[in-house]
Amino acid sequence: MTKQDLPFGGQISRYYEKEAPEDVRKAIAGAGKDDILGGNYPYPERMETKLYEKELYKLQIELAKFQTHVQQQGTRVVVLFEGRDAAGKGGTIKRFRENMNPRVARVVALPAPNEREKSQFYLQRYMSHLPAAGEIALFDRSWYNRGVVEKVFGFCSAEERARFFRLCPGFETAMIEDGIYLVKFWLTVSRPEQLRRFLAREQDPLKQWKLSRIDVEGLKLWDEYTGAIRETFEATDTVVAPWTVIRSDDKRRARIAAIRHVLNQIPYEGRDEEVARAPDPDICGGPALFHA
Repeated sequence: MTKQDLPFGGQISRYYEKEAPEDVRKAIAGAGKDDILGGNYPYPERMETKLYEKELYKLQIELAKFQTHVQQQGTRVVVLFEGRDAAGKGGTIKRFRENMNPRVARVVALPAPNEREKSQFYLQRYMSHLPAAGEIALFDRSWYNRGVVEKVFGFCSAEERARFFRLCPGFETAMIEDGIYLVKFWLTVSRPEQLRRFLAREQDPLKQWKLSRIDVEGLKLWDEYTGAIRETFEATDTVVAPWTVIRSDDKRRARIAAIRHVLNQIPYEGRDEEVARAPDPDICGGPALFHA
C-alpha cells in the first residue's frame, strides 16, 4: 500500500517522518508494543492482559448493579468524555456500556452543527440529549467543543468562547441542582503516544474511519491545544462540577480508572467496595495531573 492509498494521502506518516519533533520520533521508533511512551507516566508498560480482563469483568458486574439502581430509582446520570484526539474516549465508552442496556445507557455523539443549529443558543442542542429518569447519557465529546477544538481551529470568536465560559458553570450547576449526576472526564495522552495511535489507525483498514481532517491538521497544533485545555480547566473546573483527568497512555488502566471513578461518585445498592474502590490516584485525579 502506497502513501497515496492511505487516508489523507498518507499525511500522518509524512508528518511522522519529516515534521514531528525529534524526541517524538525517537520515542516511537524505539518503543516495544507494550511500552508506555509518556516520559513521566507512572508505569513503564501497559497493564497485563489477564489482570486487565479480570478487573474489567468484575467492574462490569458492578456496572450492571449500577444500571439496575438507576432504572429502579429513576436516577439521571451524565458522563462527559473529553480529551485530545486518540486519547481513548471511544474505547472507554465501549467498555462502559458493552454489557448495559442501550435503552438505559446511550451514547451521545453529535456531528458538526448544521446551519439551523449554528443559529441557536449554543447549549440548546446538547440540552435535548440530557437524560430523563432512569437514563445514563454518555457524551462522546460535548459542549466543551467550544472551549478547545473551536478555539484551536477558529470555529468560534473570542467573544463567543468567553460567553461560553461565563455560562457553562451556571448551566452545569443548574443540572446538578435539578438532580442530575454529572461526571466530567478529560483523557490526556502524551504526544508520542497520540502519534503512535494515529499511525496505527492510518494503516488499519478497520480503523481508518476514525481519522478526520481535524486529526491530521491538529498534529501540528499540540501547543495550541495545550493552551486551550488549560484555559478551559481554569474557567470550568468548579467545586460543584470538577474535572477528572485520566492519564490514558495506557488505555487499559484508563478504562479501569474511569469506571471506578463513576462507581465511586454515584451511590447504588449492592456495591462491592473492594471491586468498586477508588481509582489509582497516579492515573486519575484533578487538573493537576494534566498540568504535570
